[in-house]
Amino acid sequence: MATRRHDMPFGTQITPDGVQFRLWAPGCEQVGLCLAEVPHEPVSSMTASGDGWFELTVPDAGVGTRYRFEVGDGLRVPDPVSRCNPDDVHGASEVIDPEAFDWQDEAWRGRPWEEAVVYELHVGTFSPEGTFAGVIERLDYLVELGVTAIELMPVADFPGARNWGYDGALLFAPDSCYGRPEDLKALVQAAHAKGLMVLLDVVYNHFGPEGNYLFVYAKKFFTERHHTLWGAAINFDGADSRPVREFFIHNALYWLTEFHFDGLRLDAVHAIIDDSTPHILTELAARVHAAIDPERRVHLVLENDANEARHLGPGRYVAQWNDDIHHALHVLATRETDGYYADYADDPARHLGRCLTEGFAYQGEASAYRDHTARGEPSAHLPPQAFVSFLQNHDQVGNRAFGERIGQLAPAAAVRAAAAVYLLAPAVPMLFMGDEFAATTPFCFFCDFGGDLREAVTEGRRREFRKFERFADAATQAAIPDPNQEETFLASKLDWASLDDPERTDWLAYYRELLRLRQQVIVPRLHGMAGHAGTFETFSSTGLRVNWRLGDGSTLHLLANLSGEATRVAVTPGETLFALALATADGKDELAPWSVLWTLEASP
Repeated sequence: MATRRHDMPFGTQITPDGVQFRLWAPGCEQVGLCLAEVPHEPVSSMTASGDGWFELTVPDAGVGTRYRFEVGDGLRVPDPVSRCNPDDVHGASEVIDPEAFDWQDEAWRGRPWEEAVVYELHVGTFSPEGTFAGVIERLDYLVELGVTAIELMPVADFPGARNWGYDGALLFAPDSCYGRPEDLKALVQAAHAKGLMVLLDVVYNHFGPEGNYLFVYAKKFFTERHHTLWGAAINFDGADSRPVREFFIHNALYWLTEFHFDGLRLDAVHAIIDDSTPHILTELAARVHAAIDPERRVHLVLENDANEARHLGPGRYVAQWNDDIHHALHVLATRETDGYYADYADDPARHLGRCLTEGFAYQGEASAYRDHTARGEPSAHLPPQAFVSFLQNHDQVGNRAFGERIGQLAPAAAVRAAAAVYLLAPAVPMLFMGDEFAATTPFCFFCDFGGDLREAVTEGRRREFRKFERFADAATQAAIPDPNQEETFLASKLDWASLDDPERTDWLAYYRELLRLRQQVIVPRLHGMAGHAGTFETFSSTGLRVNWRLGDGSTLHLLANLSGEATRVAVTPGETLFALALATADGKDELAPWSVLWTLEASP
């Protein structure tokens, strides 16, 4: 029987003497432990051990014991590092034995990053069951699609029965709506058995607005010196920040070790403010790489609106979500130019070409959307696999007022062309659940807050869109789905029955063929690619020609007409790998609207 456990300096630990409970509560003079199974929950005083720490070992406690901490004025709170919180974020925590799960994937060492084809999914809406077990039921489907990695949107315990996951309050406890910790471990193990990596989205820039009690007994967890969209920032660089840094570093190690995840995607790290050295992102990556068995392939990925290339590279973060390539593709496909899309409206084909060959479109240039401030750092020195490309993700769909997918915004021919571009390019591609069959169900913003917060979030959502002309009138605002209503969540579930529709199955066959070509032809040639591997040129305002030197010395060519108008250009050399809406005559390629040609030249 193989077991896995990550030891932490806080929370619970099962020992020969019982269960040891530890809490960092620098704002309290005394802390009590309440065992929820005992009538009236008597309070046992915990021992102060210095620097804000309190601890107590209880001989009669064991696996399954429910407990809370009393932190002053009778307030009883869950463990901030609870491994399991069956009764939601305000309820009692449960003692878990991490070594009780019988792991059967000892031989699994992960997969090289260049093999990654990522499939982002939300556990609650991916399957009819909305559980970890429901995801397991669809793993064979994902393998047949050509996916090599699934990425779970955050699963940390959030308030209520439904949430995207970015309002997590208990960052070590898988939300009970999806299943127990052992159910999540079973999902990871089942994926590994089918050759799939499993990545987890984690949020280290803020806590959700409901269920976070740290501000009551550990105010030093936060700082007023820095502020983010969510208020006072997490204290990564002030006095007494060491326990705070350890909290998040151990969270990363916990998921990678105890749950055997193959990697983490760190959400919105541009909202992590740290003026100290080393930066928390640097320290976290170093600690992870030092602690993980060097024979295991573990991948750390960032989302970073600031386009800071400094965090990417060996020993740091393997890749970053590339919003720039999404925005360029979106402008080309939909012709939308409001909001942040305005930064790409001037020459979207050029922005796309730069993304395909250099990583970021913005590498220090001024962003008009950001009040003409400089955005980004040079990135051409990085290999293409340091960037994750996508046509959709949860943000780009769900942050629209009605959660519309690209298929409702752009012609089908444009979507097919965009997919052919990013799925066969050398960068790591990512699909958002349902992309592969052009799902028509929306993916809306949804949550399940309580009290006054519920109404405030609903009103805030509608207020957010008032600045757009099409939402200026009250009737249109009222039509925006209420994020707190269960119907909004249910409407966002994938409709698997729609695969009985020939149109949906045709889309699925198209994506499968593109991913088959990627796996069989492109991926074997990627290993060893370095930076400065690509060049590009634009033509006819929306035409694009790109060339890459691959890791095996061969040259990959892309020729694309990303518009509704035909054009003619010189034939691209090499063996044809894939052609969409293409016809050749008189030594010229007649590029029909939304046409894409991929060719390959063998190494000399």
